[in-house]
Amino acid sequence: QVQLVESGGGLVQVGGSLRLSCAASGSIFSINTMGWYRQAPGKQRELVASITSGGSTSYADPVKGRATISRDNAKNTVYLQMNSLKPEDTAVYSCNADVRRTRSEWAYNYWGQGTQVTVSS
Repeated sequence: QVQLVESGGGLVQVGGSLRLSCAASGSIFSINTMGWYRQAPGKQRELVASITSGGSTSYADPVKGRATISRDNAKNTVYLQMNSLKPEDTAVYSCNADVRRTRSEWAYNYWGQGTQVTVSS
């Protein structure tokens, strides 16, 4: 089995910064794309940023210029640095990863449990 565990959420003031981490563990052969999603109360979950195994990144328009996604392949960990936080960034942030457990298997999609980020004014 594979587990994704996020950390780094919390209460931040407007204009502040935080860094989220998500570590994958378990039976892992390789990890393809990793990403961060968020879901605010009453809203649908949305993709915040993603990064491929080769390091190519993609960002949602609301966070472009304020967010940086990165990964450490040796640690099976993905990070999300968020700066200039706004109240509308308040949400539960979850990480997502496409994981191959063995060389012969297809990649399966896994989710973390989520971490709350609250931006207060």
